Amino acid sequence: MPTTLTVNGTQHSVDLPDDVPLLWVLRDELGLTGTKYGCGVSSCGSCTVQIEGEAVRSCQIALADVWGPVTTIEGLGTPAAMHAVQAAWVAHDVAQCGYCQSGQIMQAAALLAENPAPSDDDIDAAMWGNLCRCGTYPRIRAAIHTAADALRREG
Repeated sequence: MPTTLTVNGTQHSVDLPDDVPLLWVLRDELGLTGTKYGCGVSSCGSCTVQIEGEAVRSCQIALADVWGPVTTIEGLGTPAAMHAVQAAWVAHDVAQCGYCQSGQIMQAAALLAENPAPSDDDIDAAMWGNLCRCGTYPRIRAAIHTAADALRREG
């Protein structure tokens, strides 16, 4: 029986088993490859997307358990109209290998939606489960502060 879900504002009908992880629905069925497979056990955060604004690990969410609209990195912003977090990532030259960055950005955007003025401790607490093998954590923290400032100026 097909399942209907909304991803990046577009409704999709997929005919897949209920236990298929959301990550595979996004990547293999919908072709949204910005969300990355990292560890497959929710330990690295590379597969982070948002469901109703909540940052979740898509490798651990079954299709049948998706409870609301999904936002992936492709739905956060565009190259011509970047989300403040994406713009800050570019300004701070955060990405090195880039593999974990979509998950990092989705987690940071969820943090700023909930806490528009996070402290360093707030950032560290929110981002602790998103691993970066390149060690860009200081730049990630700086970019989140820059994005928070930009979002406050936007009102």
